[in-house]
Amino acid sequence: MLIYVIAIMIGFFVTALMGPWFIPYLRRLKFGQSILEDGPVWHSAKSGTPTMGGIMFIAGTVVACVFLVRDARAYYALIMALFFGFIGFIDDYTKVVKKRNKGLSARQKLFLQILVSAAYLISLRIGGYIDTGLMIPFINTKIELSALYYPAAVFIIVGCVNAVNLTDGLDGLASSVTIPVCVFFTAVSFIFHAQGLGVLSCAVCGGLIGFLIYNAHPAKVFMGDTGSLFLGGAVCALAFAYNIPVILVFAGIVYVIEALSDIIQVISFKSTGRRVFKMAPIHHHFEMCGWSENRIVAVFTAVSAAFCLLAFLGVSRYYYM
Repeated sequence: MLIYVIAIMIGFFVTALMGPWFIPYLRRLKFGQSILEDGPVWHSAKSGTPTMGGIMFIAGTVVACVFLVRDARAYYALIMALFFGFIGFIDDYTKVVKKRNKGLSARQKLFLQILVSAAYLISLRIGGYIDTGLMIPFINTKIELSALYYPAAVFIIVGCVNAVNLTDGLDGLASSVTIPVCVFFTAVSFIFHAQGLGVLSCAVCGGLIGFLIYNAHPAKVFMGDTGSLFLGGAVCALAFAYNIPVILVFAGIVYVIEALSDIIQVISFKSTGRRVFKMAPIHHHFEMCGWSENRIVAVFTAVSAAFCLLAFLGVSRYYYM
């Protein structure tokens, strides 16, 4: 338990102490966020806010893991998250330096994400950490997928990582809803006796708490795709390292809802010419309904925490029966 507390503290202090010099450094480099035209009009006031701040909690996570982790599986998970973060870094760099607001093309990002996902799954398989069955929480059973497992797993990882990226649309939203997810994976580490993975999730958690000092509304810095893709990679890496990927439907419920709202909006508009939501993803819908950013973040975080508790009950029931 003490090592978990130390991991949180390292993640927190490294991130928090970076803020006073790293954020001005991003400003000097003119690494300001360009606000997409299809977002709420009042978000234009955020234009120029430094982005790529995710480097701060990535640094906190890496420092904590280097000092505390001695488990190969945890390093596999960290490396996957770092590779996704690097994809995000390339995307951010393209936006802020090359002045291409959309960053990398969808095809480029998809190719790189599939490549990283496949490499991670192969590493886990070679290490004997996963099999080709999907554990279904709550109903105490496992479905054998055989060769279908790998394309399904890649689909889950890429889909979840991009759902986390979609969630990063309001000040402090992605950071706040991911903290309960990190707490969930820390709790799961006790069931699986996987201290290394617990340290990794604690380090991310501490880093996010430190990052919220600067990312809470009104944000002084954005995590950018560097941070959101790292977070998505970390969440997926932990789920697969524990060999419980289906649990992402529950623990990552906010990510799922955000992605589904975007998909539903696109399908509805293209097929009927009508929009289901005032704006997608769904956090923008609530903004258009008059909710403040702080209220949305608070409600979404509460939903994330409630479903993470539900997810823990589902996992603990399976492994203790």
